[in-house]
Amino acid sequence: MKFITRFFLTHYTFFLCFALLAIACSSKHSHSRMDRKVDSLLSLMTIEEKIGQLNLPSAGYFKTGEAANSDIGKKIEQGKVGGLFNIKGVTNVREMQKIAVEKSRLKIPLLFGMDVIHGYETVFPIPLGLSCSWDMDLVQRSARMAATEASADGINWAYSPMVDIARDARWGRIAEGSGEDPYLGSRIAEAMVKGYQGNDLSANNTIMACVKHYALYGAAEAGRDYNTTDMSHLRMYNEYFPPYKAAIDAGVGSVMASFNEIDGIPATANKWLMTDVLRKQWGFNGLLVSDYTGVSEMVQHGIGDLLTVSARALDAGIDMDMVSEGFLTTLANSLKEGKITEQQINEACKRILQAKYKLGLLDDPYRYCHEERAKTEIFTAANRAFSRSVAAQSFVLLKNKNNLLPLKKQGTIALIGPLADAVENVTGTWSVAANFSQSITLKNGLEKATAGKAKILYAKGSNLYEDAYLEENATPFGKTLHRDKRSAGELRDEALRVAKQADVIVAALGESAEMTGEASSRSDISIPDTQTELLKSLLQTGKPVVLVLFNGRPMTLKWENENVPAILDVWFGGSEAGDAIADVLLGDVNPSGKLTTTFPQNIGQVPMYYAQKNTGRPMGKWFEKFRSGYLDVSNDPVYPFGFGLSYSQFEYSDIRLSKTEMTPSDSIIVSVDVANKSQRDGSEVVQLYLHDVVGSVTRPVKELKGFQKMMIKAGETKTVSFTLRNQDLSFYRYDLSLGSEPGKFEVFVGSDSYHVKQASFELK
Repeated sequence: MKFITRFFLTHYTFFLCFALLAIACSSKHSHSRMDRKVDSLLSLMTIEEKIGQLNLPSAGYFKTGEAANSDIGKKIEQGKVGGLFNIKGVTNVREMQKIAVEKSRLKIPLLFGMDVIHGYETVFPIPLGLSCSWDMDLVQRSARMAATEASADGINWAYSPMVDIARDARWGRIAEGSGEDPYLGSRIAEAMVKGYQGNDLSANNTIMACVKHYALYGAAEAGRDYNTTDMSHLRMYNEYFPPYKAAIDAGVGSVMASFNEIDGIPATANKWLMTDVLRKQWGFNGLLVSDYTGVSEMVQHGIGDLLTVSARALDAGIDMDMVSEGFLTTLANSLKEGKITEQQINEACKRILQAKYKLGLLDDPYRYCHEERAKTEIFTAANRAFSRSVAAQSFVLLKNKNNLLPLKKQGTIALIGPLADAVENVTGTWSVAANFSQSITLKNGLEKATAGKAKILYAKGSNLYEDAYLEENATPFGKTLHRDKRSAGELRDEALRVAKQADVIVAALGESAEMTGEASSRSDISIPDTQTELLKSLLQTGKPVVLVLFNGRPMTLKWENENVPAILDVWFGGSEAGDAIADVLLGDVNPSGKLTTTFPQNIGQVPMYYAQKNTGRPMGKWFEKFRSGYLDVSNDPVYPFGFGLSYSQFEYSDIRLSKTEMTPSDSIIVSVDVANKSQRDGSEVVQLYLHDVVGSVTRPVKELKGFQKMMIKAGETKTVSFTLRNQDLSFYRYDLSLGSEPGKFEVFVGSDSYHVKQASFELK
């Protein structure tokens, strides 16, 4: 028996080593084949053709059959284009690709990119809403499905995920990211990259991800889009860099530069950011692309003319110029003048060709152009069902006085508000491939769910804004709300007549889809004026009111929280939003979403986030002179980070620690019991936070370091355990070295960042 065991172990070890060696050799062989292929192409290319690969124009609109004679088509034929974006449909993609591989001299295929931000034709909740699911498997599966659909329609490059940390709710692009926390943002960045790219980037149902916007874009001053960002390097590394680095570590294929300046230099020309940090410190060797006209916009920043800024962008490490055509039109002259080197052009071109190789395009340029896939894999019934499930898990129940929700499928329900039947808006911002006409509104969803059981009465109640000009600004890209020409009083009177016939009122209010997103910053983040007046009138009827809030950012809801019995935040839920909202309102789905941003009491508190630092004079709950606070409001939010109610009721036990001391090579297990005290099964997101009490630099009052989402049955108690290791206690110090420091740590576990149990341990 000993001989057999020894024989098995010996041979098992041999075969294991052989297998690992084979994998290593295969990987090395794959790289060598890629290098040979790419180097061979480079050796055949003229300087003009190499520069052409660095050019990424927008395809614009053209009809089938017009591509070859278009300006873009002629440039492709001349070898002046490396990739295209803003082109939809596998037939159109094939037509453009055919020009590149059949008419250009070297027949190098194009990359085809698109802003596949939260789904393709099957649209999922906006990223901020999706993050509120706190479900990494769900996040990854949504990206995998988006990749499958986009790749079936000819797309092989997604300008996603956007991982910018955002703590200023005025900034419109907060809707496109995962909120305010670097730890949660990092986990979501990893999940998105893995979803898009899968395990094999050359498979025809995976696409190359592009993490953006590198870097610090979410910290634009005053929440004004494209504005200056200015912060210490210590804050960059500890609070804003982690999600970008997590995406790099997850193997993301490309990175997009941000619009903002950093240390006085626009990111697109910032060599410290692009080369020293991204490439040298983090080891990124993939494709680095500018944002839309990011190169030419540096002229307005004031650092030079187009020739100068283009040379600076290439020198900083940018490989591909999106839309500006600064590379295409000036790099040859800069090369002659000695402002750049041929080696820099070669390196940029090589990385673009390597991306095309990894996607399998150099072997089969048409691998993403199979019409049969487009007919069978896009916007399917299964995909839409999954979108509906994801949306329902992203909604956050903010208030539910006297268990008003879920509503019963009986009686009469008054559905009132400008967003109740806004079919063009339910998919939210950056839903560029969506077919709005096939989206499900709240009105559609409620009527289907209650058919034959309850009566739904509808009235628009108000326009989005009282001011028609403001409404026009908030509804571009075909996302109209079909403004009603009646006066605010007439609309409100109609709504009140409907409300008086009902047992309960559902008010669908908030923002339109394009009140968040790019160039959609707001100086006032409350519910718009005429809608607020409508809500007050509905409450005065004495009927119970449920506020269904459509939004793409944290909003100031202090008055609403004090006066409205029930509030459900539904963000913009995607293609199937209406059905998903009905699922939650009527109790077919138990809400489980938790906020990933802090909701302030008023705009004066912004920027606001949970992981703040203490001042030397911290304020208590109420105002005190010579303390850090406001005369007119406490420092508390309306809803804290991590907050979200359920139709179930959960109770937490005290924290149990496996030990009260640990060393850097050791670990501590943190445990807590969570009991479902209701008669309904529900999911709870259990959150763990740490506070490093004394550090060589000041540390936040709390930092998220772990979370688990779990289903707990009615009457059931589950034990939740977290393992804390030295890496969880580490941070970037004044010299930007990463490590932990001995001393006391406070550990918190609870249902959100405010409502927690507390214990402490010491790192020796």
